[in-house]
Amino acid sequence: MSIRFLADEDVDSSIVSGLLLREPAIDILDVKTAGLRGTSDPALLEMSATLNRIVLTHDRNTMTRHYRERLKAGKPGPGVFILSQSPAHTGEIIDWLLLIWSVSEPDEWRNRIVFLPIQ
Repeated sequence: MSIRFLADEDVDSSIVSGLLLREPAIDILDVKTAGLRGTSDPALLEMSATLNRIVLTHDRNTMTRHYRERLKAGKPGPGVFILSQSPAHTGEIIDWLLLIWSVSEPDEWRNRIVFLPIQ
C-alpha cells in the first residue's frame, strides 16, 4: 500500500501543488480544497486514522499535543509530519515527502510525529 497524505488547513498550498506537479500519482487530500476548512485538530486526526492518511501540518503546538493525547488514549494513527514554516524550505519539504512516499511503507510512520525537513 502506498503512503497517502492529508494536508491540514495551514499547509502552504505551494507544497501541495508542488507535490502534485512533480508526482501526479501522489494521493493527497487537501483540507482547503475538500471543503473541510475549520475542522478541529482532533477531528482531522480521527479522519486521518479512518482514511489511513499521514497528516501534513505546519502546526508544531496544538496538532502535536492532540496527536500525543490521542496516542496516550490508546488510539493509533498513521502519523503526523510537521513541516517547516519557512518558505525557503518548500523545495526541500517537497523533496523529502516525495522520497518518503516513494521508498517507504505507511506502517513505518504509524504513531510517529516527524519534523521535516529532516536535518
